[in-house]
Amino acid sequence: MLAAILPPAALIPVHGVVQFASNAGRTALMRAAVHGPALPWFLAGTAAGALAGGATLTALPPAVVEIAVGCFILWSVYGRMPSWGVGAAAPAGAISSVLTMAFGATGPFVMAWVRGLGLERQGVVATHAALMSGQHGLKCVAFGLFGFAFGPWLGLCVAMAAAGFLGTVAGRKVLLRRAEAAFRRVLDIVLTLLAARLLWSGVAALAA
Repeated sequence: MLAAILPPAALIPVHGVVQFASNAGRTALMRAAVHGPALPWFLAGTAAGALAGGATLTALPPAVVEIAVGCFILWSVYGRMPSWGVGAAAPAGAISSVLTMAFGATGPFVMAWVRGLGLERQGVVATHAALMSGQHGLKCVAFGLFGFAFGPWLGLCVAMAAAGFLGTVAGRKVLLRRAEAAFRRVLDIVLTLLAARLLWSGVAALAA
């Protein structure tokens, strides 16, 4: 949606601000369920990835990255995350940070990794929100250091952040009422659809 109303140069920085605010609100509402041990290492990896600025991916066609991320998500849903993958918070933070600096939205990638931690539904949502708020916050700082001016887009960011918080409040009520098995089933379906979209987009771009 943002891609339809923002110029390309502003798309990823503004998306970062909006996602930081949205995830920070979700983290505050569900802070008791956050899986704390994953945060320091993930954020350390995120900082390293943000400093890299996505430079390692600029030589790759976006379609290749979409296909790779789509395959990873499908593997995380239908395969079995090895023990080193579950514990590798720093690499997960670094990889997803490089991806988000270069292409923007990496929520599905991080959610696929969080899913492998074996948390209950509230822990999955809360931990994902905490990780993403830290990642998007560091990304915003990086773009500011790179010289992007956020001022002209402040009104849009505030309006979207307020709407996002209302959505978080409503979504939390639904989450608390949903059974654990139903949450897992819906999460797997959503991740599968997102992966299929990435694969379709990537393959179509390569074939064009």
